[in-house]
Amino acid sequence: MLLGSLAPNPVLAQITVTELASPYSFVSDAAGKEYFISSVNGEPDVRDNNGFITKLDANGKIINRKFIQGGVGDTTLHAPKGMALADRVLYVADLDVLRGFEASTGKPVMAISMLPASASPGRATPAHISDVAFDGKGVLYCSDQLNNTIYRVDLATQRVTVLVSDKVLAGPSGVAVHPKTGQLMVVSWDKGKIFEVSPEGVLTEVFSNGFFSARFQNLRGVDFDRWGNMYMSDFTTGKVWRMSWDKRFQVIAEYLPSPGDLGIDRSNNLILVPYQLVDAAEMNGLETPSDGKRKKEKRTLADYGFIPPPPKPESGGPATK
Repeated sequence: MLLGSLAPNPVLAQITVTELASPYSFVSDAAGKEYFISSVNGEPDVRDNNGFITKLDANGKIINRKFIQGGVGDTTLHAPKGMALADRVLYVADLDVLRGFEASTGKPVMAISMLPASASPGRATPAHISDVAFDGKGVLYCSDQLNNTIYRVDLATQRVTVLVSDKVLAGPSGVAVHPKTGQLMVVSWDKGKIFEVSPEGVLTEVFSNGFFSARFQNLRGVDFDRWGNMYMSDFTTGKVWRMSWDKRFQVIAEYLPSPGDLGIDRSNNLILVPYQLVDAAEMNGLETPSDGKRKKEKRTLADYGFIPPPPKPESGGPATK
């Protein structure tokens, strides 16, 4: 399904996973040896306790289609959406609860209820988290698309606080922590905006659609490769975008059927994309930069298409090769 600037990967060829049920998110562990796909399996906001998570091995083969399943044993899982792995625990956004499961066994290990979000003075509405991101330092960030809120979760104390809550977020859907700067990147579902949020909660708009042109519509997922390039999925237009370190945008895949909350396997340089409306997911290789560093060479006329004329023949005879 993936088209555009994708390249064959020496570790894995293109792999498609089928027989899912409204897959929402697709993530890998840090070593690129295990993969997890969340399936809502029903309405996205109903407490039906039948969501499930599929586990794949290092070769992209299914280990267990319903590795974690709501309603089985003591597992509660209604409508699993975004996920993040931290210290061998798989954290899952499930309506107003952040759930944790052992990555090796699928056993539930914790559940943290999110704070009610204030829709207006004197009125609180239930949280509804969409995505999860780990900062590598003991903190998780959760996006609440319906309430325009980003939560901060301290894993050591399991304390939840509001990092930022502002209607300008326009339905924050996907979140990811920049691997080089540590800043939180947020993509907007309602207006196709991109934001940067500092650990202190300072909100900065990185990109918004212009009045006469709309590059993005409904952004769902966001993640980074090891070089700091950012990837975003546009659910409605069926595109996956890449934003380079110098904020240049490129479509690397298009005509996709409802690309969801994508992930990047940085160890193997793979892109992981769930397709919600066709109950499938896909993993494929990404282009690898020649050195992963910014170019420092000075520009020459050749960079602008100028080709120097051939040398003039010497006097007294034709030019030689």
